[in-house]
Amino acid sequence: MHIEPQNTRLESSRDFAKHYLMIVLSILTALGLEAWIEHAHHAHAAAASSARIEAEIRINLSQTEASLKKDSAQLQRLTAIRDAVSTDIKTHVPDETIRQHILALTHNSFDLNLNFPQLRHEAWDVAVADQSASWIDHDRMQRYSIAYASQRDTLSMLNENTSLIMNGSAMVNTIADLDTGDVQPRDFLHTISQMRAMLDQTTQNLRLFVGTLKAALSPESTDPTEQAGHA
Repeated sequence: MHIEPQNTRLESSRDFAKHYLMIVLSILTALGLEAWIEHAHHAHAAAASSARIEAEIRINLSQTEASLKKDSAQLQRLTAIRDAVSTDIKTHVPDETIRQHILALTHNSFDLNLNFPQLRHEAWDVAVADQSASWIDHDRMQRYSIAYASQRDTLSMLNENTSLIMNGSAMVNTIADLDTGDVQPRDFLHTISQMRAMLDQTTQNLRLFVGTLKAALSPESTDPTEQAGHA
């Protein structure tokens, strides 16, 4: 800000007060204008980041719902096979008969076929890196934070469940036995029970994650620029 010096001589204290008041008002006006421009910049950056984050969350939601649908169908299929084999064993059906039953139930394909979404986080990372996240409305920002934290937790739980529930070598061996037609009923029951438990836990986690993502999104009637940004 540049202020021109007074060229005329100040004749009285009244002239001095006027000149002083003019300088003060000029400074306050400049500061107010600067604050307004900065606020407008922050509000625009916050609105843009919020729009990108919500678009990213909607993509993750769509992919998660698609994975949940596929995993739920696979869970239902494996549950039906597991229950049929379990009933055979409980009723003391001969092993050879159970073996033929297993081969008939799995003749199309037999695999875990777990589907997990490829979750994106680039928009969130950029908002944090360029600090525009700090200008987003607090309540909105909290919903976003919960969604991305849940995203990390869901992926972490998948990895933990895989190591805790699944015996990968046993599953590979069972698939090989099915290919040769020499599958052992109890070994098969153990393996498919693990696979079913893995899918069951995954679908539960994905179902909870879907709810979290939906809660993070703004209502359709809300303009994302109305709540975004603060100085």
